[in-house]
Amino acid sequence: MITYKQLTTAEYDEVIELGNRVHGDNYLTPESLADYHQRGVVGDINLNWLAYADGKLAGIRLTFAPGNWDIDDHCSPSQWSVPAEQICYFKCVAVDPNVRGGGIGRGLLQRSINEAKKLGCTAGLAHIWMQSPKNAAFEYFTRCGGELIQEHNKRWYDLSVNEGYHCPVCDGVCYCTAGEMILPFNR
Repeated sequence: MITYKQLTTAEYDEVIELGNRVHGDNYLTPESLADYHQRGVVGDINLNWLAYADGKLAGIRLTFAPGNWDIDDHCSPSQWSVPAEQICYFKCVAVDPNVRGGGIGRGLLQRSINEAKKLGCTAGLAHIWMQSPKNAAFEYFTRCGGELIQEHNKRWYDLSVNEGYHCPVCDGVCYCTAGEMILPFNR
């Protein structure tokens, strides 16, 4: 049985463990998770969700509220179909490999979307890990309605060089490509 709940500080340790097991060492740290959590909370609206399978953490979705994320060099706002102030940012999803394929990722995404709509969002943006095993991240986000805008080389390079992120695909310094994708909510 899958149950869902919004992220609180009480789950930080298990969220960090799952995120790093899926995405690589130091992808999440106590400091980065606290920052990410805060970026996804506006008043009593929390865009960050957790999924539990039989009482064990099985999935996480970290989402930033509009205005709480940076439009950086890996973003193409001139190609977005809606204004930035109506876009949340899907920062991270991680589903335990032992329970993938059961709809947990989609369930987490839909809950974040439902909360983001309360903030006036009409779309969400993500940088999808194009080198994920079997390109599962791109396929999943495409099935959910995501549209590829542009690919960005070495998206997580600075994170790996300056903050100790260890890419599991590149075995250290990350040279992976991110697919900048937008997911309109009107579908």
